[in-house]
Amino acid sequence: MSFVALIPARLKSTRLPDKPLADIHGKPMIVRVAERAKLSSASRVVVAADDSRILDAVRAHGFEAVLTRPDHASGTERLAEAADILALADDEIVVNVQGDEPLIDPVLIDAVAEKLAADAGLVMSTAAHPIESAADFFNPNVVKVVLDRTGRALYFSRAPIPWARDEFTQDQSALPANLGALRHIGIYGYRAGFL
Repeated sequence: MSFVALIPARLKSTRLPDKPLADIHGKPMIVRVAERAKLSSASRVVVAADDSRILDAVRAHGFEAVLTRPDHASGTERLAEAADILALADDEIVVNVQGDEPLIDPVLIDAVAEKLAADAGLVMSTAAHPIESAADFFNPNVVKVVLDRTGRALYFSRAPIPWARDEFTQDQSALPANLGALRHIGIYGYRAGFL
């Protein structure tokens, strides 16, 4: 399986300015993310950034980087531009590794790519895992996903879904057995042409 790990990075974060360059034990966060991505099976790891300071930091640590426009509304838009700059073939698999995930599991990166590699009809993939606590289930900061019978996402919500009406009417301190609630993990795989 061949895929490219693309890492979007934006210098002007509203919550934490210069976040990609934040020092984590002597290296910029974006470099820590690239190091984790390199531990995956990716044939190529590329940072797509909006500022030359990020490119300089990434390249100084031996990673590839491309400069993208600063006006993208999302990391996905930045990836689309990077895919064009890199001249990726339409069927090339691209995994969007978030630039602020310095502890991302390389196995997760591979799993998202493997979904696309296993089914040529898919253009996008993502990941989820079971929610085990009521606190996470009711937390609006935890994005939930509901799947169809084939494992394809039907919808995403910050609201508690699926809703077990009868059980939750009586008790919301614990999750009902076999609820099947899933937490969405913010990692995505795409075919470059879909981007």
